[in-house]
Amino acid sequence: MKPHGNRFANRNLAPVDFAPSPENAVSMQRSPLHERHLALGARMAPFAGWEMPIQYQGIVAEHLVVRSGTGVFDISHMGEFEVSGPGAVAWLDSLFTNEVAALAYGTGQYTLMLNDAGGVIDDLIVYRTGKERFFLVVNAARIGRDREWLLARPGDGIVFADRSEHFGALAIQGPGSAALWRRVAPEMPLPRRNGAEFRDGLVLCRTGYTGEDGFELFAPRESLSAWFDRILGAGATPCGLGARDTLRLEKCYPLNGSDLREDRTPLEAGLARFVKLDKPGGFIGRDALVEQARGGPPSRLAALQLLEKGPPPRAGYTVLSVSGETLGELTSGSLSPSLGIGIGLTYLPPPLAVPGTALLLSIRGKSYRAEVVKKPFF
Repeated sequence: MKPHGNRFANRNLAPVDFAPSPENAVSMQRSPLHERHLALGARMAPFAGWEMPIQYQGIVAEHLVVRSGTGVFDISHMGEFEVSGPGAVAWLDSLFTNEVAALAYGTGQYTLMLNDAGGVIDDLIVYRTGKERFFLVVNAARIGRDREWLLARPGDGIVFADRSEHFGALAIQGPGSAALWRRVAPEMPLPRRNGAEFRDGLVLCRTGYTGEDGFELFAPRESLSAWFDRILGAGATPCGLGARDTLRLEKCYPLNGSDLREDRTPLEAGLARFVKLDKPGGFIGRDALVEQARGGPPSRLAALQLLEKGPPPRAGYTVLSVSGETLGELTSGSLSPSLGIGIGLTYLPPPLAVPGTALLLSIRGKSYRAEVVKKPFF
């Protein structure tokens, strides 16, 4: 769809995740680019224990730049693990839902880590860096939880290392990202989609969280500023986590801790294609998913769009039937900069989670007309 324009440029679109928190900023972690962000006029806010840039020129402007040009995000808050050894493949396959054994060298896959009941602990990406070597990228808020969970399930013939303190990371996203990289590093071609290159301590991955073409660069923390400056100098626009959130929501990419939780399964979240129930040896949480698949998930994550103008939808707002019955609440919500209307995600009973279902969304004590739409929004 054609971008709607800049109608909401002066609205506060920042998701509730970025609202001020009681955490003391002094105790929060900072990106190696912290001073760069301040010099560029970024608005900083707490996020997952980090002080991160939420916006520079504005969420809508940054969102539209990524849809039409090239934006660069600091994602140094993400965690990085390395797993190696002759037992690495079998160990990872026993823990994650996707099939690690199917990964060729230099490729990556989206996968999930579940509890015994099939609930989502984390969603992550696993890249194969060698025959018996893997690079894992995990969510910032789950680094400690993931590390403890993995180490509590030791395997034979594996070496595990948490490399989160070593790496900083950038996400360069948008239809102009490949051309920009050719100007920055012509000697280092981008890998194909979902591929990865490993060179001179760098990890270059053709992945992202915006729905646009792009790539992610993981580099030693001490060299990240130089890469950031080169990418800005080549024409990328600095973007904050606010735009990253609206971009992923328009594409219906789930957010861990909001759309994905330990009391919801990947089958409920619509992620069955990343779950290999017939994988040899199974994985933690498989039995619960087999049972759920047999009877059908009790709910499904649906895309909801407002049918009239209103305040920005937010996570936690109540979703109602047209008769006023409470059905649940939004797990994510925002005004869509591309569409110019409110959008959100919510878990609904399966019969109601189909496009065309009429609903109401309660915002600040007033009900607004909405309906379930086909994913993605944009």
